[in-house]
Amino acid sequence: MALRHALSDCLRNAVSVSVTLFRVMIPIIILVKVLRELELIAYLAVPLAPVMELVGLPPSMGLVWATALLNTVYSSMVVFVSLAPEAGLTVAQTTVLCTMLLIAHGLPVELKIAQQCGVSMLGQGLIRVGAALACGLVLHGVFDGFGLLQQPGGVFWTPGEEPATLAGWALGEVRNLAAIFCIIFVLMLAMRLLEWLRVTDLLQYLLRPVLRRMGIGPQASTVTIVGLALGLSYGSGLIIHESRSGRIGQRDLFHSLTLMGLAHALIEDTMLMLLLGAHLGGVFWGRLLFSLVFMALLLRVTTAMSDAAFARAFMRRGVAPAPAAAPAAAAENATRADDIS
Repeated sequence: MALRHALSDCLRNAVSVSVTLFRVMIPIIILVKVLRELELIAYLAVPLAPVMELVGLPPSMGLVWATALLNTVYSSMVVFVSLAPEAGLTVAQTTVLCTMLLIAHGLPVELKIAQQCGVSMLGQGLIRVGAALACGLVLHGVFDGFGLLQQPGGVFWTPGEEPATLAGWALGEVRNLAAIFCIIFVLMLAMRLLEWLRVTDLLQYLLRPVLRRMGIGPQASTVTIVGLALGLSYGSGLIIHESRSGRIGQRDLFHSLTLMGLAHALIEDTMLMLLLGAHLGGVFWGRLLFSLVFMALLLRVTTAMSDAAFARAFMRRGVAPAPAAAPAAAAENATRADDIS
């Protein structure tokens, strides 16, 4: 009886969250498809050409990042494969580009998900794009300054053919949405099981020292781990569900979503970039280390802000600032600030 109730509850939550999520995703998917068909994404690459030169990349690579910004990593991979032979990139250049697009890609969908959780869409967008550029500059400086990874790059992946008809494209997107629903349902079941087995308590205990330095409290630790491992699109259902449960405070939610934005899908996305010839040291360790340092610096800023100022700067408009912290929460915030001082 208890099992049936748990299954029913998880299914109901999965349906509710999926409906909310699909209302966000479906219009954006259609809009991006229209932009691609009209070849308007190429216009976004024009202002990105100087940015590419700033991080030591040919201007043509701006089209790759523009595709990633509006679409998925897979779409940008197809563009990269078509341009890479003529560009003649080194492993260092490929690594810089791949790391940047891993930090900032799929923004229309992923920023809308963040907004659904109560975080400022504009703020998250500026952080993602700014952090991607900063990380690219750092990696370019290190690789160029020390003469690392200067050998010619190589692509180890050949894209399959895209659907030739609109119906084929639509069917593929429906399959993707169905897969996302199944993943949301399984994740909710897994979370219920992990809570029953007290595994979530163990994870919170083990990761609390690290996540605390990123401004993420124990209540947000599990959902953060899901986002880091699976990514925002697949883990979004659980993220939205937890954000609306009332168990996660505004600051924890903001820091958690920001960290997930900078370093998510650490396994899948990293493997995809390796197929393009990027180096593991940049796309995994470089991105992860940069994200942790970035979050530690960001925490210095947010800790010094009042709740009202924090809400105005980083939360979605219309979301009331969090009430004054309870003594235990205040002590937790003070401890976080001391840890990075």
